[in-house]
Amino acid sequence: MVRELPGGIEVDDSKDRIDREEVHRFLSGVAYWALGRPRELQDRLIDTAARVVGVYDGDRQIGFARAATDGNSFVYLADVYVLEEYRGRGLGEELVREMVENGELGGLRWLLHTENMHPLYRKFGFEEPNYKVMERRPTKNKSESG
Repeated sequence: MVRELPGGIEVDDSKDRIDREEVHRFLSGVAYWALGRPRELQDRLIDTAARVVGVYDGDRQIGFARAATDGNSFVYLADVYVLEEYRGRGLGEELVREMVENGELGGLRWLLHTENMHPLYRKFGFEEPNYKVMERRPTKNKSESG
């Protein structure tokens, strides 16, 4: 699937198009949730993702998101970003829309962890954690789950 946005920006869910070097650069060096993530782990996360969506300005990758799922009941949304110089144009909204509303995973329960951007995710039906939510964080000897 390739969807064109105004200004020649494209949203695409092809794993083959992902600029793995750029995704790793941003996530391991800029994103608070993945600082220091090893390249090998990032590549595995892309390889095993149920779906990835990239945002592109020509050949330049400017945004990314990935989804992991059990294939039946839930999907975990992870590693969502748009480069800072492209923010404020609605591209994050289009990225999340493509990921959670389109494709075969759209009808499942979606989960995510985030410290910011709550207003964006609320637009797509994500709600604040409630009394049901529990989390076990990774231990030091376990690899990052991303």
